[in-house]
Amino acid sequence: MAAPEYVLPFSKIDKHDVAIVGGKGANLGEMVQAGFPVPDGFCLTAAAYRRVIAENSLEDKIRSLLRGLDVADTRKLESVSAKVRRLISRADIPPELVRQIVTHYHSLKGGIANPLVAVRSSATAEDLPEASFAGQQETYLNVQGEANLIQAIRNAWASLFEARAVFYRQTQGFDHLKVALAIPVQLMVASRVSGVMFSINPVTNNKNVVVIEAIWGLGEKIVQGAYTPDHYEVDKDSLRLRSKVVVPQKLEYVRHKGSNKELAIPISRQKESKLTDRQIVEMAKLAIRLQQHYFFPQDVEWAEENGKLYLVQTRPVTTIKAVGEKTSTIDSSQLTQLKLLLKGDPASPGITGGRVRIIRSVRELHVIQTGDVLVTTMTTPDFVPAMRKAVAIITDRGGQTSHAAIVSRELGVPAIVGTKIGTRILKSGQSVMVNGTSGEIWQGTVAPSERKVSLKPSRIGGQPVKTATKVYVNLGEPELAGGIATRDVDGVGLHDGKQKVFIDRLAEGLAKLCSAFGYRPVVYRTSDFKTNEYRNLVGGQAYEPLEPNPMLGYRGAFRYVTDEQVFELELQAIKAVRNKMGYKNLWLMIPFVRNPRELAKVKNIIAANGLYRSSNFKLWMMVEIPTNVILLEDYVKVGIDGISIGSNDLTMLTLGVDRDNESVAVDYDERDPAALWMFETAIKKAHKLGITSSMCGQAPSEYSDLTRKLIEWGISSVSVSPDVIEKTRDIVAECERRLAR
Repeated sequence: MAAPEYVLPFSKIDKHDVAIVGGKGANLGEMVQAGFPVPDGFCLTAAAYRRVIAENSLEDKIRSLLRGLDVADTRKLESVSAKVRRLISRADIPPELVRQIVTHYHSLKGGIANPLVAVRSSATAEDLPEASFAGQQETYLNVQGEANLIQAIRNAWASLFEARAVFYRQTQGFDHLKVALAIPVQLMVASRVSGVMFSINPVTNNKNVVVIEAIWGLGEKIVQGAYTPDHYEVDKDSLRLRSKVVVPQKLEYVRHKGSNKELAIPISRQKESKLTDRQIVEMAKLAIRLQQHYFFPQDVEWAEENGKLYLVQTRPVTTIKAVGEKTSTIDSSQLTQLKLLLKGDPASPGITGGRVRIIRSVRELHVIQTGDVLVTTMTTPDFVPAMRKAVAIITDRGGQTSHAAIVSRELGVPAIVGTKIGTRILKSGQSVMVNGTSGEIWQGTVAPSERKVSLKPSRIGGQPVKTATKVYVNLGEPELAGGIATRDVDGVGLHDGKQKVFIDRLAEGLAKLCSAFGYRPVVYRTSDFKTNEYRNLVGGQAYEPLEPNPMLGYRGAFRYVTDEQVFELELQAIKAVRNKMGYKNLWLMIPFVRNPRELAKVKNIIAANGLYRSSNFKLWMMVEIPTNVILLEDYVKVGIDGISIGSNDLTMLTLGVDRDNESVAVDYDERDPAALWMFETAIKKAHKLGITSSMCGQAPSEYSDLTRKLIEWGISSVSVSPDVIEKTRDIVAECERRLAR
């Protein structure tokens, strides 16, 4: 086994290296390789952190300090956190690792011996579900000199045990020592202006605009929400500036006389637009390019120095979803009967009500109760536990890209930012309604109408004909599950995710299926829309590339590996159905896997989301490409429990015929000898390798003679359309009787 690498330049990192350098590091390398304007840098890998912990024998000491810790005891939490951080910040770093760091540091900027750098944090984890630790660790700006850099790196590692990070991991059930920290070290941009940019509107999810927010000075203050930024919106198609709101700024955070300080801004500059119209459009073009590169909307941090724009971070927009469970279904017209108290900037959509709780500092967070409306000057990562309890959030400062706005959207909690005087006008204990969509705060309350979903298990009826070969049903509509479950069927062999599969709606649909089928398995095939199919959806053209051959393009497992965030929506829905709702009959199937390496990467994502193969959770792979048949032994070594032959795609790719093309469709035939050879080989290999085999394409539904062959070859199950369930069961029973003679 090759020795782990401890320091990697951005030029040798890409988006597939999340496990090595964390999400932030991987995206910096990916942007560099793709030619985006990114300041040069390098990354200390997670392996470097683990080595330092090991060589200083810190693991047992850290576990001892954390053992039995009650994270609800704020004082004890802060005390333990400080002790752990002190251990790490004083740890010895192996001399050869120090030499690697210093060598890379001095190579960053030719002619400058000790350049200014930013030391950032990029958390990663081993086999942890929901391992997202954004905003919990520290960033150090304008670090200069070898000794200062080494200490900043120690402090960044130590920040993995900030009280807020310990609280989060403990309450989520994560093992503290399975989380590691990679550290990107990047040339500083002496920011005249900096900010955040979204390639969609993060509040309304309008995909036709780019949203840019900007402040004078370093970008830390915009992310914190300490300064209220300028707000610009650009139309994607025309690149026309749709909206430009300039917010006066009196202070800026900049490097001054060797340290970072807040300084007064001259009056002549306070009311100026931070970016020119030309720069705004230039930024929008970068956002559009990033979205096209990643095939997904991006949340970007940027900075400007001497007229040049730089990208210093990007990540997928994590808030493209409906407002969560805490939001009531209240029509905005109901609020007009109340008194309007205050307006701010809409930051997270939805309407809800509750009692105001004014928070002046982090020390007061313990007073927040479930159902309160949290009102404060600005939020920081330390506020997150309290924000989880709140039904709405209101801040004096900040914009749509501030910490309060982003976290509120991720929590599904309505939020309003930039009210300026919210903490002065509102009073603790006061009842208010918060409209996060319009930015309005009203006095009093109106009755909410909460959404409820009934998931009572239904009775399973009918006496099935007993056959060794299972007969599953292809089912794409959960509403039909109750009726079909009463028929002679062993489960759902293919539930297709072609509808809008955001977590809440998908989980609701899957729960209906699992409830209706009781002990019988429901095998969910994750979404496999091709780019042309996505483009045909409303708004799809804004996200999907135009491909010359979508069937062989950006689809299936490759899409999951390239864009984990979308795939993770489906995984979280599956996890919710299995773990929260208790339906353990839900299994998973991965479509269109091009090679074993791709399958391994998909499995890593599945494991990172808390789903593992077990006696009651099976992982299947679709067999749709000739390579799946040819290299089936290698796929099985990666780890799968079964295969399901997609007869449609496998036949097309074997015969080189598009069945949807009228010009050549006459040559499409699932009973062609070449197609039959593929089916037979896959089934017999699966049997030999000790995994199950199924077929879920149209062929078993249409051709009874093919079904007979499948039984003869030893297939474990067939999955058919609802109209031929009983017919197929009879064919299977007859074939099995004949083979038994």
